[in-house]
Amino acid sequence: MNPNIGNIGVWGFRHYEYLKQNRPSTVGVMRLNGTLEGYLKQVNQEATKMLETLVRQYAKAEGVTEALKRADQLGWVQRMNSIHNRAEEVVLN
Repeated sequence: MNPNIGNIGVWGFRHYEYLKQNRPSTVGVMRLNGTLEGYLKQVNQEATKMLETLVRQYAKAEGVTEALKRADQLGWVQRMNSIHNRAEEVVLN
């Protein structure tokens, strides 16, 4: 993590890295205004909520249920990992 910002979470840090590379003046202005950390925390919260929602929706649409988890734990884990990876890709973009 960057010593100039606090605990901003994974998604906040990813967005911070994007801003540093593509919009360095925006980072500078937000630092001066004292809004950077709060903004990145908000980005992290929204991205985390979006990821959780997508995972739930994908699992429901694909029939990945608790019953499947009890019947085929390894299959359930594989399918949930696939769903999580796809949802992460959507949130990242």
